[in-house]
Amino acid sequence: MSLLAGSGIGFLVVWALTRHNRRVAHEQAAELIEVARREAAVAAEETKQKAEEEIRQRRADLRREFDHREVDLEVSLRAIRAHEESLSLLDYQLEQRQERLNRESAAIHQARDAIRSLSKSVRKRLEGVAQLDAEEIHRQLREEVQLECQDELRALRHETMEKSEQEIQGEGQRILIAAMQRMASKPNNDLTSTIVQLPSEEMKGRIIGREGRNIKAFEAATGVTVLIDESPQTVMISSFDPVRREVARVALDALVKDGRIHPATIEEFVRRAQDEIELSTAQVGEDAVSRLNLNGLHPEIIKLLGKLKYRFSYNQNALDHSVETALLASMIASEAGLDPNVAKRAGLLHDIGKAASAEFEGSHAHIGAEFIKRYGETPIVVNAVAAHHEEVKPETVYAGLVMLADTVSAVRPGARAESMAGYTQRLERLEKLALSLEGVQQAFAIQAGREIRVVVAPHVVTDDRARDLAKELRTRIETELQYPSTIKITVIRESRFTETAT
Repeated sequence: MSLLAGSGIGFLVVWALTRHNRRVAHEQAAELIEVARREAAVAAEETKQKAEEEIRQRRADLRREFDHREVDLEVSLRAIRAHEESLSLLDYQLEQRQERLNRESAAIHQARDAIRSLSKSVRKRLEGVAQLDAEEIHRQLREEVQLECQDELRALRHETMEKSEQEIQGEGQRILIAAMQRMASKPNNDLTSTIVQLPSEEMKGRIIGREGRNIKAFEAATGVTVLIDESPQTVMISSFDPVRREVARVALDALVKDGRIHPATIEEFVRRAQDEIELSTAQVGEDAVSRLNLNGLHPEIIKLLGKLKYRFSYNQNALDHSVETALLASMIASEAGLDPNVAKRAGLLHDIGKAASAEFEGSHAHIGAEFIKRYGETPIVVNAVAAHHEEVKPETVYAGLVMLADTVSAVRPGARAESMAGYTQRLERLEKLALSLEGVQQAFAIQAGREIRVVVAPHVVTDDRARDLAKELRTRIETELQYPSTIKITVIRESRFTETAT
């Protein structure tokens, strides 16, 4: 009985263990299946992502290829359009060339017909000439040529004579003015003398010194003439050279203030004055260059430029005139689309030769050009300086700009210290002088009195008489009037015929 109970218990134990193992096996199988399912899902997801990535990559490649093809297509289309435009242009040019050829062909045909007709005419004339002797042929040819060229010869002669007279007159006055600016035999009180104020009349005697030794030493050291007259508490320093005159003025002022006036101190104060004026002229030149914003000028050019402060032309300060010319040339160049700095540089330096000493030979334009060329100025500026009085041929438009600016600065009203009343009276006298001639209807003074235009009665004055009238007016102006520079005389003779159709 106990055996059966043990077997039954054993069976139950085995059965329970078997069931437990089976349940555990089912659970493990379920877990394995779940793990396998999850791994399969992950693998599927990775495969899906890889596939999508490949699809996106392929799509991007296709899009890039499509874009490249679109660009290539656009380039090809543009090339085709450009080719079409070039073909159209060539077609138009061919049409133009064909029209030109047609016109030239028509002209050639016309010329050929004219030559044929002329040949027939010449042949007929030769047939007539064959019956004449050589002397008769010469006479007829001479008369025919004179008749055909009479008007042209008269106009050419008139133009040549007028141009020659103007050139001779302009050249002569230019030479005279330039010579007077650099050297004069008679001093002008307005330009060549300076007044020095003295503290007392007793100072005049100290300036003269015992037996005149002080004044002689002063004149020898400065190269000026000291004039002591009856004018109270003043002495006059006279010299053509304005730099020497300024040195003498500064030295005499210093001597008067110091009170020690004898030959030794005179030489010392003159040396000081010379050094002071040299520094002053250099500073004046620097100021002019700085005012115009110019760079690269050589110090020697600037120093010589400063000496223009003491030069005058018809009471017009040469340095102020040069600065004004530079500004005018710069403005004109800007309006004309040229380089204003080049024009400004040439305008500033155009009269620098006037500051050169008398040891230099030649006109101030030639001296100035050679001087600035020596110190590295450009050929354009050198030519503009040399050509501003037309002594050499202008090589660039800047030379013409300097000529124009120089003329404008010199001839404008008031430029040369002339009052408005005097200016108006001078123009009125010029017009009245022209109107006093027989046959003159109207007279107009223009360009600040630098030109007079005279209108004559055509039924009273002939062409030859008009030319003689211009010469007569020139002679009377030179004899009866005083004027700066030159006056151009233009005589106008014209006839007008008017009809009204109704």
